[in-house]
Amino acid sequence: MPARVSFSELAVRDLQDFKDWYASQSAPEVGERLIREIFASVDQLAAFPESGRVVPEFDQPWLRELIRPPLRIVYRIDGERVRVVRVWRSERLMGE
Repeated sequence: MPARVSFSELAVRDLQDFKDWYASQSAPEVGERLIREIFASVDQLAAFPESGRVVPEFDQPWLRELIRPPLRIVYRIDGERVRVVRVWRSERLMGE
């Protein structure tokens, strides 16, 4: 059975921040495309929740990430659930 995938409030805010930033740069279509690409990447997690690598800063098997330059999509595996917890710029370390 596929895992249920959801987004934390912080992850939703991250996505909105990206969208707003690109809009402020007069490139709203780039922000929209980036959001679509993130959702397409996250869709795979329902069937393959362990497809991302373990987040190196924490080294916990339940905290993983998908790298989709320029972003890190950080998610938590909890049984039959996958929760996207943050969407970061890839050069940022967790906790910054």
